[in-house]
Amino acid sequence: MKLRMKLSAAIGAPSLFPCCSFTHLPASPSTLYASIPFSGRNKLFLRAVNLDCESVEQMNLKKEIPELNKNLYPSIEPYCTGFLKVSNLHTLYWEQSGNPNGHPVVFLHGGPGAGTSPNNRRFFDPVFYRIILFDQRGAGKSKPHACLEENTTWDLIGDIEKLREHLKIPEWQVFGGSWGSTLALAYSISHPDKVTGIILRGIFLLRKKEIDWFYEGGAAVIYPDVWEPFRDLIPEEERSCFVEAYHKRLNSDNLETQYAAARAWTKWEMMTAHLLPNEENIKRGDDDHFSLAFARIENHYFINRGFFSSDSFLLENVEKIKHIKAIIVQGRYDVCCPMMSAWDLHKAWPEAEFLVVPGAGHSANEAGIAAELVAANEKLKKHP
Repeated sequence: MKLRMKLSAAIGAPSLFPCCSFTHLPASPSTLYASIPFSGRNKLFLRAVNLDCESVEQMNLKKEIPELNKNLYPSIEPYCTGFLKVSNLHTLYWEQSGNPNGHPVVFLHGGPGAGTSPNNRRFFDPVFYRIILFDQRGAGKSKPHACLEENTTWDLIGDIEKLREHLKIPEWQVFGGSWGSTLALAYSISHPDKVTGIILRGIFLLRKKEIDWFYEGGAAVIYPDVWEPFRDLIPEEERSCFVEAYHKRLNSDNLETQYAAARAWTKWEMMTAHLLPNEENIKRGDDDHFSLAFARIENHYFINRGFFSSDSFLLENVEKIKHIKAIIVQGRYDVCCPMMSAWDLHKAWPEAEFLVVPGAGHSANEAGIAAELVAANEKLKKHP
């Protein structure tokens, strides 16, 4: 009781519990401590009172700003699937899941050539979002498989528009990671009036220095043991450019030569895509059907520099989308698409929210990245 009386006298407040009248306290708690001669257990009591009041304030703040969900949503099945003929040669697989009357979001897969998977649906709230997935030309269930003809960035941008019109969607949110981030930026720059929001992950701007880093020996300094099988498939006299050497083999007349090159190319990427090795991901490199599309189409885009008119095309045109609400998620230790690209995009587009996941590599399936992607979609629910 003596302590409480001293405390009331010191702060000039009639209440014995200063939580209700902290406006009377000095600006700094250290000032209060200095003005009252407490010692021993009395010090602990005052400290406990102070901490109690902070926790109440924090609780009130949490009530005002509820925490965003960061957990993947449960697995769901599509309510609608189909095939869309986009040219005399190409037919795309597409699907819709979630809420048929929800806010539309289109998922742009990586690679190029990787195709979609059921897990991609789980980044989105199925009650709020109308979730559209499709396999890009030559990938996944789209036909013809692993086809490089009529397969450019501009063809894919046209396909996205054809799919939007086919589904009678006026505008939609765009979500893409890795190559999907490249395509998301290119599409949004081409059709900014059709985009309500953008979420990007593992930024890839398809510049020469990014391709050289991963395919010409840069990343080998971190993964020398994984690099050597990729390197050793190519004779020494052809190692001045691995992208060209692999291009020759991935387009060989001999199917077994194509498969061997595709397995080596795919395993190199799958073994470096996670901060810690992911066996399930690595096994995808043993699947010749998947590997052929993945490696052939990636190599085709990379040797053609994404079919862009300049090396920094996306950065040069980011001004066209600065008005669109956007969130960038980047793994700090991404070896496939190093953070330098995300940082360059962030500097060119400071209006976009920029999030770095400290304990993550490249894959969207890493826990920290997946959590931020789910949270990003939750944020954009408020800006549909």
